[in-house]
Amino acid sequence: MKESSWFDPFYLTDHLNDEELDIQKNVREFCKKELLPNVIEHNRNHYFDKNIYKSFGSLGILGPTIKEFGGAGTNNIAYGLIAYEVEKIDSSYRSAVSVQSSLVIHPIYNFGSDEQKKEYLPELIKGNMIGCFALTESEAGSDPSSMKTHYEETKDEFILNGSKSWITNAPIADVFIIWALNENKEINGFILDKNTKGLNTSYIKNKTSLKISPTGQIILNNVRVPKNKILPKTIGWKSVFSCLNKARYGISWGVLGSATESWLISKEYTENRFMFKKPLASNQLIQKKLTDMQIEINLALSACLLTGRAIDKQKNAINAISILKRNNCEKAINIVRNARDMLGANGLLEDYHIMRHLTNLETVKTYEGTEDIHTLILGRNQTNLSAF
Repeated sequence: MKESSWFDPFYLTDHLNDEELDIQKNVREFCKKELLPNVIEHNRNHYFDKNIYKSFGSLGILGPTIKEFGGAGTNNIAYGLIAYEVEKIDSSYRSAVSVQSSLVIHPIYNFGSDEQKKEYLPELIKGNMIGCFALTESEAGSDPSSMKTHYEETKDEFILNGSKSWITNAPIADVFIIWALNENKEINGFILDKNTKGLNTSYIKNKTSLKISPTGQIILNNVRVPKNKILPKTIGWKSVFSCLNKARYGISWGVLGSATESWLISKEYTENRFMFKKPLASNQLIQKKLTDMQIEINLALSACLLTGRAIDKQKNAINAISILKRNNCEKAINIVRNARDMLGANGLLEDYHIMRHLTNLETVKTYEGTEDIHTLILGRNQTNLSAF
């Protein structure tokens, strides 16, 4: 029996072009060679080697859909496949790619001035500079419109005050995309450089999830920002959600990488683990769990593929993206939980990777819109009635 008949029952690879297949293959090989050998130790020690960004840049996976400024100029399917392959190793690495690509490069490219693009994008795409996206605040959470960070405009500059929390890359960033409100509750984005006076960061060190990823807090104390550092093409919240939806799309592919890896680990384990003189995989309950994994992963990948093609055709995919983020995160964490269960106590060991994927997914299902938030988004878009 051919592998594709069970691993790829819908023959999704037949719907990928040569460029997409080559990108997937190159990223998969890079991840196995460069990321996998050290992932257990780095997770144990909360260690992130920021030089990995230069390797990501050389591989062409930072801002891959950008056609200018050194970007690979590929499509959204390739971007999804990149996220899928990177998260097979660890969600922290996929977060690193997502933040740089969707939340830093994307807003500068779409809402920045020509001068800002020339200054920042080539170095961000190469991985020579690291960026972060600062929207989240501890008290605001799922309601970013209630953020406290604010800006005042003077004749010559803007003055920012406030704080941000749970910001990926904050402690190591060279470039900060800061979102703030004015007295009229109008939102704007600003580009800050790391040594800006009044800008301070700190690590969140006691995380039990996404431990490789450097996450931190940002304090803004009378930060003076030149007029040429505002993102001039920002169109209110529409621009913010453009960034978030770009990230949500990549996340929806990425979590399926964690799920796929855990599925294959549990499949191999139960085929080779003998209980009562026969392989564990010969039991009906085990086969049902493996089948459930196969079904949910392949249905979700099919939906990701359709959504990516729609985005590449410039179609409005806002509902599809919320469906993917809600469904794929929920299904992925259930798959990984079942995989852990199938390995018994061994599923708790670092060497089998599953428990790390499981704890990481607790974070991934939370950021960029929880399951409940996407439920309300979809409900509002159906009924035209807000339940927020």
